[in-house]
Amino acid sequence: MLSPAVGNWYRDIETGALFEVVALDDAARTIETQFLDGEVTEYDLDVWRMLQLQKAAAPEDWRTPFELDDEDGQDPDQPYHPEEWNSPVSTIEPDTMLGVEDS
Repeated sequence: MLSPAVGNWYRDIETGALFEVVALDDAARTIETQFLDGEVTEYDLDVWRMLQLQKAAAPEDWRTPFELDDEDGQDPDQPYHPEEWNSPVSTIEPDTMLGVEDS
C-alpha cells in the first residue's frame, strides 16, 4: 500500500487512471484526488488502502485539461510589462486628443 502525499501522482493498476493527490484531511480520514480530465474525487482512507496503486511521474501535458498556460505561473504581485510598452510608437503623442477641447 502506498501512502498518499499531496502533489504525488499515482496510477490505478486496475483502471489505468492517472491522478494527483491534491488534499489530505486527517480528521475526516479522506484523500482528495484530481484526474487528468479535471475530475476531483475523494477516497476514504480504508478505500485508498484497497486500491492497487503505483507511483507515477507527472505527465508532460497535465495542465492541458485545465487550460493553463505559462502566464498562469507568473507571480501576480510582480509588475507586468508587455512588450508593446517598450515600442517607440507608444511614445508618440497625437496632435489632437479626442474629447479634449482647447479653451
